[in-house]
Amino acid sequence: MPNINLNTETGRLEAVLLHRPGVEIERMTPVDAHDALYSDLLNLDIVSNEYRYFSGVLERWTKVYYVEELLAEVLKEKHLKLNLVRESCRMDGCHFLEEELYSHSERRLASELIEGYAYTGGVSASELRGKGHLYQLKPLYNLFFTRDASSSLFDKVLINSMSFPVRERETLIFKTIFERIFGAETLNAKSWNPEARTEGGDVQVVNDELLCVGCGIRTNRLGIDYIGETLSRERGRIKILVQELPVEPDSFIHLDMVHTFIGRHSCVDYEPMLRKTAEFEGKETALLTYENGNLVNTCEYHDLLEGLRAEGVEMEPVLCGGDDLWNQQREQWHSGANFFSLGDNKAIGYRRNKHTIEALDKAGFSILEAEKVCDGSVDMHDYEKFIVTFAASELPRGGGGARCMTMPLVRS
Repeated sequence: MPNINLNTETGRLEAVLLHRPGVEIERMTPVDAHDALYSDLLNLDIVSNEYRYFSGVLERWTKVYYVEELLAEVLKEKHLKLNLVRESCRMDGCHFLEEELYSHSERRLASELIEGYAYTGGVSASELRGKGHLYQLKPLYNLFFTRDASSSLFDKVLINSMSFPVRERETLIFKTIFERIFGAETLNAKSWNPEARTEGGDVQVVNDELLCVGCGIRTNRLGIDYIGETLSRERGRIKILVQELPVEPDSFIHLDMVHTFIGRHSCVDYEPMLRKTAEFEGKETALLTYENGNLVNTCEYHDLLEGLRAEGVEMEPVLCGGDDLWNQQREQWHSGANFFSLGDNKAIGYRRNKHTIEALDKAGFSILEAEKVCDGSVDMHDYEKFIVTFAASELPRGGGGARCMTMPLVRS
């Protein structure tokens, strides 16, 4: 297995961790959708077809690892299997299932830890469904957003301290996989302060000593201080360019919903964030400098681009939704700023955000279709500057885009 190595958002992608959406997303009902952080229910057949082209593009570009396969491998070790069963049952308040789950095969248990497990205990499944409590071990509805629960930070993995209980069990699985399979050192803000929060959608690695981090409903200042203090103790100095995010609506949950890097000098941005208008009026942008475990300086900037420029990082932004505010708002809602970089000026994102795609086309990016990449009629390696687009109607309704669905392990 490769050693974790990520020093930039846009180096050539050498390995990535994915999770194919499975039956867990169809085990969500209107009763628990809100607590599961969804505003609607997804259709698995459509989701699976859309995801097939997304993952197919990545498989033609890089080494792809899948969560369920790695989890099944981990479960072959009895002490890890026992710990995962005990902790999973503790988190979901179903200790009575421990013995039953531990007796299952590694493959079956890997599926159950992700898809959930129903225990009737003498009560019929139909009765439990009527009560809305069929699954005592809860399905991990959000697991296909592999970005959120863990983040590659240089040669370490930040196991994120999630803001909502429904996602806590994801971190248990990722911690075990990264420590056992990849031999990675893991970090966790909650172990430093129980109130600290971080999520991967907010964390972006610019270079060896600079991060961009969103501060909002999912990542708080305590979490940011943990990252800065922890990394600077080892590296001597770390700088974090912080963008304050609106608390609502839900489309602003992470920084990568309004800003993503697609090249060393290219990014996609939501214009109201840059202009500090609408929901971003009064939202702060600040550079925090940490040295040897201490915050030593704070400097405010008008926006992210100004802060990056001050650190010697010149960016040419492409606007999510193009130049029209109406289109910007509509496309940001469906992850129009959420692209995933495969390398310098090479990225993948939703085709549905046509005005964003048109803006990228005008900026000189070749627009490639995922279907043609997957059937071999188009070779990404023939292009110096490209965006691969894939059709998606159901996936965006889950509340994230291409970056949300990827956890990069190695970039060169």
